[in-house]
Amino acid sequence: MSSGPDEFTLIARYLAPLTASAPGAFGLKDDAAVLSVPTGQDLVVTTDAMIEGIHFLKSDGAPSVARKLLRVNLSDLAAKGAVPLGYQLVLGLPAPLDEGWLSDFSAGLAQDQKTFGFPLYGGDTVQNPDRIMLAVTAFGCVSTGTMLPRSGARIGDHIYVSGSIGDAALALETKLHHRLFPSASMMMFDSRLHLPIPRLALGQGLRGIANAALDVSDGLIQDAGHLADTAGVRIVLQADAVPLSLAAKGALADDPGLMETILTGGDDYEILFAAPPEAAGAIAQLARKLQLAVTRIGHVEAGDGVLVSGRDGQPLTLAKGGFQHFG
Repeated sequence: MSSGPDEFTLIARYLAPLTASAPGAFGLKDDAAVLSVPTGQDLVVTTDAMIEGIHFLKSDGAPSVARKLLRVNLSDLAAKGAVPLGYQLVLGLPAPLDEGWLSDFSAGLAQDQKTFGFPLYGGDTVQNPDRIMLAVTAFGCVSTGTMLPRSGARIGDHIYVSGSIGDAALALETKLHHRLFPSASMMMFDSRLHLPIPRLALGQGLRGIANAALDVSDGLIQDAGHLADTAGVRIVLQADAVPLSLAAKGALADDPGLMETILTGGDDYEILFAAPPEAAGAIAQLARKLQLAVTRIGHVEAGDGVLVSGRDGQPLTLAKGGFQHFG
């Protein structure tokens, strides 16, 4: 009985075609790749991993998993103001190999590679004993010295966030806790969870405007804490200023207790950033140009950590800050 295709056949069949627009990948026939960075540009590198049972379920569908894997890495590049160049992929797959899953996964990669101009430059394929493990190292570039850091928030800065917060967290309420919402809301929440939108144009437009930025992956409060800690300041957020979708507003009206889930749930992949007050006009102009909501939700002051203020101006007490792998 045949044991199926070997590793090199699978690479040639499903992964090598993804390098077609990356001549420096050499069709995955070499041990390394060559990635050219334009003159006057810095290389920006980021790595993100997804593990079955923690970040996704196999039932989510291979194309959806592939596209989210690329998008969460593109979101990191977006928050640095970078233009995507390409990526490397590590696939850890259990035996016996599900070739149909790999075929669908590669199709999902191909779809978003085309959307974002983001070709494959190599990686590694290994057997993982019990579950699927995926990792991407993403490469981008910015004009020398212009990358948006985490650590630049200054006292007096305003804090902004793009898009809306909490939709993906509410999707997880359905998946993990069988929480029911109206069907149209559930469809929208699910889309935000599985197909986040990397805010590439916004990040690139914020170079020279914002002092600090990151993407909201582990929860708004926790990620605001990263901005505060790296800069040695306190960030004060107004809970009622946090932008919500109409579906999230409806869910919150039915159950005000969901506010903590919205503020701490993560998987939003929006850009959270600090900018000086005099940048407000430029930020508003950029938001109009991109037709993207960008909302001021707080400010930076002396101190440390994150303070979340309620509608009455009093601090909110939250049981958790956000997602942590080892928390």
